[in-house]
Amino acid sequence: MFALVDCNNFYASCERVFNPALRDKPVLVLSNNDGCVIARSNEVKALGIKMGQPAFEIKDIIERNHVHVFSSNFALYGDMSGRVTNILAEECPAIEVYSIDESFIDLSGFDYYDPLVFARNLRTKVFRYTGIPVSIGIGPTKTLAKVATWHGKKIAANNGVYIINNKEKIEESLKRLPVGEVWGIGRQYSRFLNENGVATAWDFARMPAIWVRKHMTVMGLRTQKELLGEPCGDLENVIPAKKAILTSRSFGEMLPDLGNVSQAVTRFASSCAYKLRKQKSVASVLMVFITTNPHRKDLPQYARNRVIQMPVPTNSSIEINHYAQLALAGIFREGYRYKKAGVLVSDITPQDNVQQALFDEVPREKHKDLMMVMDRINEKYGRDTMRIGSQGFSKRWKLRQEKLSPCYTTRWDEFITIKL
Repeated sequence: MFALVDCNNFYASCERVFNPALRDKPVLVLSNNDGCVIARSNEVKALGIKMGQPAFEIKDIIERNHVHVFSSNFALYGDMSGRVTNILAEECPAIEVYSIDESFIDLSGFDYYDPLVFARNLRTKVFRYTGIPVSIGIGPTKTLAKVATWHGKKIAANNGVYIINNKEKIEESLKRLPVGEVWGIGRQYSRFLNENGVATAWDFARMPAIWVRKHMTVMGLRTQKELLGEPCGDLENVIPAKKAILTSRSFGEMLPDLGNVSQAVTRFASSCAYKLRKQKSVASVLMVFITTNPHRKDLPQYARNRVIQMPVPTNSSIEINHYAQLALAGIFREGYRYKKAGVLVSDITPQDNVQQALFDEVPREKHKDLMMVMDRINEKYGRDTMRIGSQGFSKRWKLRQEKLSPCYTTRWDEFITIKL
């Protein structure tokens, strides 16, 4: 049996933890640059506000209903996610962190312990220790655990916990679930299935396997088997190394000059390099892209990218930034106002398996030692405490976060204070 622990309205719930006055009030969180809705409390959902909806479109609804709006505070959300995960790890020997707000649990060995009682106790503990409400679904496969979580969350009578443990429960649960809500069936497949008379998960589960394989590949067939109670995958206890790493941001304001865009690209290149070092990998291909604002039709439009094959795979911030600046210099053009840039590294391999170049002149051991020192300083004193000089200190390219809440758990100067 598997269990899925899903944090309810996670970003909005994080904002409420340190501000109890927000409980039962409409809360929404906006994306980078305060652009679109990425998290909604139940009260916001009841107002008809959709995920991904641009903030400017719902300004009147926000003001009329006194909606509390926040900029995305990923430092806070990441730390709260880690706290929830630590509690799950204490209670369960095997977990898979699927996303920032979801984790699978292996319930093998619970033969003499009621999994429903365990889930309810775990739900209570997570809320008591972190303030984050969760829903827990239990099923014989990971996909059915997802289905069970949907029922625990959407049907109030289940009080956040639901179990699917026999064929009758499978059929009953799948008949209530729209096919578009099934894990692994995206928007396009959902539309395709609806057009072919498949409205619920139960309809999909009863389709001929040959038809599913033909129209939805082997992944669709695996989903169907899991819905019928046949496990097609175990927990991934070890997070696989990323095959490509992208760091990209929209700027807080449009930038016409190379200097500020260059500082942003340095920051993105350094971030990619740090992520490579964290997973003990190196990359040999780098791409830089820049683009203007496609929504500003009154301004000249421009978008370009450049790919560079680095001579030796690396995870050095210095070296990756060197090639990122070469790529940027080759595509930057005067006369445009740039809204976004990004750095992508790919062709990633383990750092212990690097093919050296015959005429390589980079002092790699020195780079390695320097990166180790830089990472330690930044992890102890905060990101960018030590940085590459070309990153500078300008804030013109940084995100617009006009409604950012304090980083209650990750910054000493923003810890919550209590007056007695």
